[in-house]
Amino acid sequence: MKKTVIYPGSFDPLTNGHVNIIKRAASFFDEVIIAVAGNSNKNSVLSPDERVSIIKKIFASNKKIRVDQFSGLLAHYAAKKKVYLVLRGMRTVQDFEYELQMARSNNKLSSKIETIFMVADADYSHISSSLIKDIIRLGGNATEFIPKIVEKELKKKILKKV
Repeated sequence: MKKTVIYPGSFDPLTNGHVNIIKRAASFFDEVIIAVAGNSNKNSVLSPDERVSIIKKIFASNKKIRVDQFSGLLAHYAAKKKVYLVLRGMRTVQDFEYELQMARSNNKLSSKIETIFMVADADYSHISSSLIKDIIRLGGNATEFIPKIVEKELKKKILKKV
């Protein structure tokens, strides 16, 4: 039986912390579905299609990783894919409180859904999307925090808006 996990998120932008979680998950699972949320309430810099395209390029050589896009409830997406194991990464205790609420909500929506948590490596525990966007907005170098292709695309979008 194939072991598959869904790793959902907005990934705006995909950070090296996300990349670390995804690569580690791929060592435990036969397939990791990176599910890019298209209905985020967040003020997105990159469109869902742009995020999917970038993430596909980053993981093109890894056959265990698939990239998909969804909108609506994660529980509905999981049912459609018939994959009921959800992976969430955590950086801090504050992340845990939020993620626990989300895990319980998803399980209430579908009792088949189980959520597992993976703690970010210490090198990535301070990285957040707002930090990345601020670094780029202020003309800094963000390659320590995000893949080069992500930095290139963010610079195009953010610096164009200024």
